[in-house]
Amino acid sequence: MKLAISASAESLDSPVDPLFGRCASLLIVDADTGEIVGGGRNEFASATSGRGGPGGNPDGPERAGRGDFRCRERQRIMTSLVFGPVPSRRLGHSLGINNIPPKICTYSCVYCQVGRTMNMQIDRQPFYKPHDILKAVQKRIEAKRAEGEPVDYVTFVPDGEPTLDINLKTEIALLKQLGTPIAVISNGSLIWNEKVRDDLMEADWVSLKIDAVDEAVWRRVNRPHKRLNLSAVLEGALTFSRSFEGTLATETMLAADVNDGEQNLRQVAEFLARLRPSVAYLSIPTRPPAEQWVYAPDENVVNRAYQILKTRVEHLEYLTGYEGEAFASTGNIQEDVLSITAVHPMREEAIGTLLQRVGSDWAVIDQMVAANQITPAQYEGHKYYVRRFKKKTG
Repeated sequence: MKLAISASAESLDSPVDPLFGRCASLLIVDADTGEIVGGGRNEFASATSGRGGPGGNPDGPERAGRGDFRCRERQRIMTSLVFGPVPSRRLGHSLGINNIPPKICTYSCVYCQVGRTMNMQIDRQPFYKPHDILKAVQKRIEAKRAEGEPVDYVTFVPDGEPTLDINLKTEIALLKQLGTPIAVISNGSLIWNEKVRDDLMEADWVSLKIDAVDEAVWRRVNRPHKRLNLSAVLEGALTFSRSFEGTLATETMLAADVNDGEQNLRQVAEFLARLRPSVAYLSIPTRPPAEQWVYAPDENVVNRAYQILKTRVEHLEYLTGYEGEAFASTGNIQEDVLSITAVHPMREEAIGTLLQRVGSDWAVIDQMVAANQITPAQYEGHKYYVRRFKKKTG
């Protein structure tokens, strides 16, 4: 359930504002998690017409202002549902779907590029209306095609686990009407669930994460929800691979001194041989990770890992480099940066290219940093900008 709270500032720590229609800020809060999921400063706080509060009729709430606020909030949600297209080694120009609110996941991986998981869960639920996702994607595809920009895949790749969305099958079916292939990038943790496997059968391209097949290593690198069972996850992946008719990919992310040991790699190689993916990707952290102590293995370790996996996997590729700066723009630079950084940090050069494309300058980025919307971070000699998320208080 979502609650609308009138507040004197954009924080749950601020006092309640008694003037709902003229409140300084209206915060949309998830009652289950206690997190702010929308809203912000109320443009109508100082309006001189309409109902409610100073400057208006005190008989009731300011209905017009509240209605406009709802419209703006809905528009913001619709905009945040899609991002890109972004350059992808695996999928070309990928239009991303952010079908899960910030940092709701089944894992809290030590290397996660959007930070620690704030809400861990394994129970599926609806998050957004399927037709809202369809409309948002359709609008973005039409706009990009009008600009001559290609969209090779529509990809479910939120900043959480996409299969937590109980409407995933319906959303895939709706999006297939647009004629663009559908991809789902999953951590694979819910693949033991028959309904999740059934949902993923509708996609054209599915990626599953296989970082470890040893219980202790899995718990250290992926930090799974306490109710997850590794054996069930692995068996579910094997069951899915035997029936899936699309392209099955896997990704194994290596963190130095965590899951890059020879024994773990040989176990992963044996499992991948049984899984028989169309392609397996070996990757390392290329953006700032959730934990500062995480870093990428050196070239010798990565090469050793490749050679070990290659003995059992026919199609194996590195996924270890920067994927470029060809991020598409909607024309609203703030929305673009927030949408993209919700899924992965952006390198300084990529933001610079995006700014040039829309004729803007770094003052916009400086304002976003000052407003605590994004924050700079250094990693491997490069400067990134990372999305800041509202944290649960209390």
